[in-house]
Amino acid sequence: MSLNHDFDVLVIGSGAAGLSLALHVADHAKVAVLSKNKISSGSTSWAQGGIAAVLDDRDTMESHIEDTLNAGGGLCDYEAVKFVVSQGKEAINWLINNGADFTRDTEFDKEKIVDGDYHLTKEGGHSFRRVIHNADATGKEVQISLEKKVRKHPNIKLFEHHMAVDLVGTKKPSAKMQKCIGAYVLDTKRGKIDVFRAKATVLATGGASRAYLYTSNPDGSTGDGIAMAWRLGCRVANMEFNQFHPTCLYHPEARTFLLTEALRGEGAYLLLPNGKRFMDRFDERAELAPRDVVAHAIDHEMKRLGVDCLYLDISHKDDDFIKEHFPTIYKRCLKLGYDLTKDPIPIVPAAHYTCGGVMADLNARTDVGNLYAIGEVAHTGLHGANRMASNSLLECLVFANSAAKDILKNLKKEKRFGEIKPWDESRVTDSDEEVVVSHNWNELRHFMWDYVGIVRTTRRLQRAARRIDMLAGEIREYYSFFRISPDLLELRNLVTVADLIVHSALLRTESRGLHHTLDFLDKDPDMDGRSTILKPPRRPHSR
Repeated sequence: MSLNHDFDVLVIGSGAAGLSLALHVADHAKVAVLSKNKISSGSTSWAQGGIAAVLDDRDTMESHIEDTLNAGGGLCDYEAVKFVVSQGKEAINWLINNGADFTRDTEFDKEKIVDGDYHLTKEGGHSFRRVIHNADATGKEVQISLEKKVRKHPNIKLFEHHMAVDLVGTKKPSAKMQKCIGAYVLDTKRGKIDVFRAKATVLATGGASRAYLYTSNPDGSTGDGIAMAWRLGCRVANMEFNQFHPTCLYHPEARTFLLTEALRGEGAYLLLPNGKRFMDRFDERAELAPRDVVAHAIDHEMKRLGVDCLYLDISHKDDDFIKEHFPTIYKRCLKLGYDLTKDPIPIVPAAHYTCGGVMADLNARTDVGNLYAIGEVAHTGLHGANRMASNSLLECLVFANSAAKDILKNLKKEKRFGEIKPWDESRVTDSDEEVVVSHNWNELRHFMWDYVGIVRTTRRLQRAARRIDMLAGEIREYYSFFRISPDLLELRNLVTVADLIVHSALLRTESRGLHHTLDFLDKDPDMDGRSTILKPPRRPHSR
């Protein structure tokens, strides 16, 4: 039997963005937090590097703003960048007050500390050491500390193994805009679809890097929030800018294991198979160039040499330094047969971060009333054509706070819950063709990697578009006739997001930031400041 739930605030997603927002509003509202797997299964726990913020007297907000704008390739929104950077220290202090612990000074780095003896590291694109971290497992520390607080709060209820199917909206004839009134949610343990009604709904579902064959992201990064918001009528922006992290471990048993940018920040070199460095031929900042530059350089050298991987080497640093600063990476690599203190480590680029997303303002409001988007699911103008390292967790924290303030201000205006019809399964049956889902999933990820990866062409993008149209038709048919499953929902969302990525890429007739096309190799000055905005067509809402 399906269940009905009523909450003041429905948070879809349980990473840094979602949990932070829940804590900000919970003293004044009843909150539901949905996680489609375990609460800690999202991308936050996988984040290694840290959180960028101006915490050292030698650093300035102007410098952090300028670095972010430079990394963004002329597409960042200045006001959004200023808004986020100016709240960096406040966000870090909030985390610390909620139990997060960060690495302190050691004998190796006495000149690299801030007040409170916290150690700062430096990553690509940053002019100063401004990345506060917990060794090489910052995201895990943030996730654990927030989760502890959330589990103890009496006004927050966690729903693990609950996956949102679709948002529900209503538009009265007299209303100026549609409002979101909740969501249909699949309880994956019971196999039933429940109704969650809410006065405010928050998308904190992360990105869509699982659209690609090779990715640093967990299995759940399937673009669910972007796809659901698009179906409800929200615009999306800059979906062509998919960040490929330059250094993922190249190993058949660890295709998603990231080698943090902080390794290069602390002096690691990128090497060709012959042991020679090469980054100085591509950028004067060498290994500390922004991620798009480094990923393009690695991709270029791999194709030029016809090799499967290149190498990352920090073995010239002190052994104790490596083990203390990168304990997680050291242990994982050692288990796989590589000694970080002695060996160069094989690496390849992998899909890492979705820089575009659901359009949201500085209060995280979307085009649909009472619907908010925070974290990687959102396009706020912070990242532009390329995200600068360690700005992502900062964005989660800042927009969780601003969204919470707006939600609490508007909750009083929402006197009652909207009416949502029960989910209708009267015309569907159990599937006897699950192979269709697995086959289409594999096909999608393969051609996205081959045709819509680090280097693109118009012809490749057009090929991808034709295949997406075919897959989308099959999935619509499958979705209409069979009971839904988590795999089907994720595939449905991935196809939608892949379509948005490809069409956005076809509209950008230049190379800029993370979008590099052989048909338009130069940056077009006329496209400075012009985001690629897609508006959903008017169409009836399906099932």
